[in-house]
Amino acid sequence: MDRTCAFATLGCKVNQCDTQSLQAIMEKAGYTTVDFSQRADVYIINTCSVTAIGEKKSRQMIHRAHRANPDAVIAVTGCYAQRAAEEVLQIEGVSMVIGNAHRSQLAQLIEEARKQKKNCVTDIGLEKVYEELTDGENTDRTRAFIKIQDGCDRYCTYCIIPYLRGRVRSRDMDAILAQVDELAKKGFMEIVLNGIHLSSYGRDFEQDTTLADVVERIAEQDHIKRIRLGSLEPCIITENFVERIAKQEKLCPNFHLSLQSGSDTVLRRMNRRYTTDEYRQAVALLRKAYPFAAISTDIIVGFPGETEEEFAQTIAFVKEIGFAWVHIFAYSRRAGTKAADMPEQLSHKEKQQRAETLSHVCDEQGRLYRSRFIGQKMEVLCETFEEGLQKGLTGEHLQIEFSAKLQMQNTFVNIIAEGLTENGLYGKAEEM
Repeated sequence: MDRTCAFATLGCKVNQCDTQSLQAIMEKAGYTTVDFSQRADVYIINTCSVTAIGEKKSRQMIHRAHRANPDAVIAVTGCYAQRAAEEVLQIEGVSMVIGNAHRSQLAQLIEEARKQKKNCVTDIGLEKVYEELTDGENTDRTRAFIKIQDGCDRYCTYCIIPYLRGRVRSRDMDAILAQVDELAKKGFMEIVLNGIHLSSYGRDFEQDTTLADVVERIAEQDHIKRIRLGSLEPCIITENFVERIAKQEKLCPNFHLSLQSGSDTVLRRMNRRYTTDEYRQAVALLRKAYPFAAISTDIIVGFPGETEEEFAQTIAFVKEIGFAWVHIFAYSRRAGTKAADMPEQLSHKEKQQRAETLSHVCDEQGRLYRSRFIGQKMEVLCETFEEGLQKGLTGEHLQIEFSAKLQMQNTFVNIIAEGLTENGLYGKAEEM
């Protein structure tokens, strides 16, 4: 009988990329992957520790796996496992914790864990080289997510990730291009580059290599039609960087530029290494090269000591920039970070109220941004199709839907945008 394994992934796109690789490792070892809702011989849970909610959901998935098969091997990896290995190992049903290093040995370690519980977590700070894992199968049939970098050395006062992901480690260019080539052969049209701190790509190399070099090299691949970037830091947006990427027609005009707060005093307490004016200048550089670019961001509300005036500054800055969309997070206190010990911690109620207030503002900014495209022709990469309605994404990462007689998955179609949906656009196919 085939041995089966099931996977659950919490958190970011990088975790999703890691899970794809772990799945490939297990399948190479002879396991058949089944849905997490099914009974399996092995459950592998890739956890998140960015917020307390992420850790709570991670524990819930562990309990769910144990209920499904009390005799299964449950292996827990990712940031929660890295942060609290012994705590996780004591959760009922857990056989092994492995953290964020040495995961290329996953299949072997799972076999050892069948005999005895194992804590395989090591000091992530000692890792100096990017761990190359088996390339996993992207589940999305139109775009492929590629992890090209791990680790972070920014140490923002609210963030636990540098302690859980280690120092900056960049993936070898040849390995990246080899994976892109394989994905192109499988028919993928779009490549999305991801990393824990993508802007730091190449910083650990002796040779002068940057994210712009990766974009330029991938753009040489004939069958790849789009390149999309994951989250960036404002510091990478220089005149030279924008000049280089703007020459690459395949690069999508979609830039997720991390902000966190629109108040300079809050940014200083966060240890963010830019001011709102520097952020403003970065956006101006991008919009000079890409007038219709989608600029999106992350914002934390309720940071320790955040006053009503500082929160008002964030709202004003959001309106000034005109983001396409914003991911809003209520500050989550993370033990081991400097912000956790800061005075004037805001209540849960205050943080939720500010998140709701900012959400209304951001929703309106998003509608204003999307309305700019009404009447415009947009190139759409088709994805899902249901009951005569085809949906796809534009280069700006806007979802647009239109009527179609047949499914056109992984095909580019020109669409005239006619109006707004709740979170995207609707339109009609351009007449040939």
